Amino acid sequence: MKNTSEILDLIKSRRSLRSFADKPVSATTISTIFEAARWAPSSRNEQPWRFLVATKNQPEAYQKLLDALNPSNRDWVQRAPVLILTIAKKAFDRNNAPNGHAWHDMGLAIGNVNMQATAMGLVLHQMGGFNPNVAIENFRIPENFEPVTIIAMGYPGDPDMLTEKLQMLEKAPRSRKSLSELVFTGEWGRGVDEHNPNF
Repeated sequence: MKNTSEILDLIKSRRSLRSFADKPVSATTISTIFEAARWAPSSRNEQPWRFLVATKNQPEAYQKLLDALNPSNRDWVQRAPVLILTIAKKAFDRNNAPNGHAWHDMGLAIGNVNMQATAMGLVLHQMGGFNPNVAIENFRIPENFEPVTIIAMGYPGDPDMLTEKLQMLEKAPRSRKSLSELVFTGEWGRGVDEHNPNF
């Protein structure tokens, strides 16, 4: 079991890169990453996440996912050896009632995917910039499922292969809001003291 500082360091090391090495990701590695997703928590243990995976070994499926992306994403994504369509099941199995937590639960599963991939030396870049209707049509996704994001996955590559604009984004320092902006204690707007937490 990793200690808490190791886990936090792993989380902090995650980056949404756009540069990918010309190196395939093995089937065993991909399976391990999705095994991490399988163990995510979910409301009523519904496990509403689904993943449609296409590697460059599957050119037809890979192209279908590329076709669903916005052009600005499509240009750089083509270097990624793996593309993943994330899909949420919109209703509970037990009674077909709408599952308002499905997208939250999908996020938990993707969090596991991110951390497992990062631990294995891979990078992921999630994109909302795609046309879900194209994905639905291309893959004949049933009506009770909704595409959420497309993820590019692979090993980190040389950012100098990107356009100048994307290189700037790739090399820019990461930024995060302070805890006091995100975590309130006692009442709305009372930010936690980061140096002396007042919980």
